[in-house]
Amino acid sequence: MILSKIHLYYIQFKFLLRNSPKYYWAKLLSFLHLHTYRLVPHPKNVLIIGGSFAGFELARKLAHSLPTGHRVLMIEPNSHFNYTFNFPRYSVLQGREHHAFIPYSGISANAPHGIFSHVRARAASIAPDAVILESGEAVPYAYLVLATGATQSPPAKLLANERKAACAELQGFQLKIRDADRIAVVGAGAVGVEIAADIRSFYPGKKVTLVHSGQRILPRFGEELQQFAVEKLGKLGVEVVTGQRPKILQGEVGKHRLQFKDGPVEEFDFVIPCTGQTPNSGVLADYAPEAVSASTGRVLVRPTMQIAGKMTSDHMFALGDVAETEGPKMARAALAQVHIVHGNLMAMIKGRKAKATYVPDLKMEGSLHLTLGRKDWVTWYQTSSGEETLIPGDDGKDDLHVEGAWKYFGGNMDEFGKLSNGLLEP
Repeated sequence: MILSKIHLYYIQFKFLLRNSPKYYWAKLLSFLHLHTYRLVPHPKNVLIIGGSFAGFELARKLAHSLPTGHRVLMIEPNSHFNYTFNFPRYSVLQGREHHAFIPYSGISANAPHGIFSHVRARAASIAPDAVILESGEAVPYAYLVLATGATQSPPAKLLANERKAACAELQGFQLKIRDADRIAVVGAGAVGVEIAADIRSFYPGKKVTLVHSGQRILPRFGEELQQFAVEKLGKLGVEVVTGQRPKILQGEVGKHRLQFKDGPVEEFDFVIPCTGQTPNSGVLADYAPEAVSASTGRVLVRPTMQIAGKMTSDHMFALGDVAETEGPKMARAALAQVHIVHGNLMAMIKGRKAKATYVPDLKMEGSLHLTLGRKDWVTWYQTSSGEETLIPGDDGKDDLHVEGAWKYFGGNMDEFGKLSNGLLEP
């Protein structure tokens, strides 16, 4: 345990040592950029589709570095950045859900006026030099970046685009969970495991069943973590059923039934689906179908993160969960890819070739912080040789340190405080 913590701190220290000079150099350049950038009448657009982790971070870096004559536009229908890490907790815990929605103002904080715009819309299709919105409007681009992520069922991702409606969506889950006696969570990835554990932790009298199609829960992670999570779920009183892909049937009003393979139909008061992800590559599929993987639905990219297709140009990139890479489908991997895309965009804008390439750091990018109830958690990572390290803890916070996310994404902490104290409507 102690050695594992020391090893993790060592990894983090090396990461900070390697990146701290880059961070402070970027801060200096950003300061100079603020005072030298000039807005011109018809700037060239660097267009980003998607405003989740990858889209947000890339837009922020570009807003603090693009030269005069260019600006960054982000097409994203959501009014606020969705901090999805906290969605499982806030689908159970009442009264905190508004903290999961952080204003996008952090993208352009301390950046030149006019260099960034948030386009509240959905992209419908792509043309050689423009993106067509659902409204029919064409938004021209000089460079295009797909950061569209993947679709998941609520509450992992939400349907609402406005913060108030999104809060109401999470509140709906909270009330259904509060009022249900028997709850089934279908799908035992990280989201399903966290929701099942939270329900039993906050409502210990409820019967919770976690159902997974495979033989092991948390299939994207290592066997030691899987076994650790099973033991923790067992101590909480969560029934774990593996090797089953039940059909969700509608029962009486307010009831749901699960049809298990070669088994009985079981009735639950509430069923929460937490299965699978679907890459949001449809916006590219019509324009360049050869650039979308037939097997995974993700966008094919070169090591430079440029889209690989006959119909696409070198000025088109993809990153994050929508991109087909050898890296894990995790936010840390997306943020690592941001640095590659940003470096290549800046090089091309300055007339040079895109040379930066993405090489996954599986230990850092594939690590996981998993909550296992109100207080318990575990940090997990795996070396390239397959050796696993688990660092458990029992000092978790109800809000999962969400104030740190607000600071990182540039949210106004006064607004955060007012939301926390009920002095501001979500």
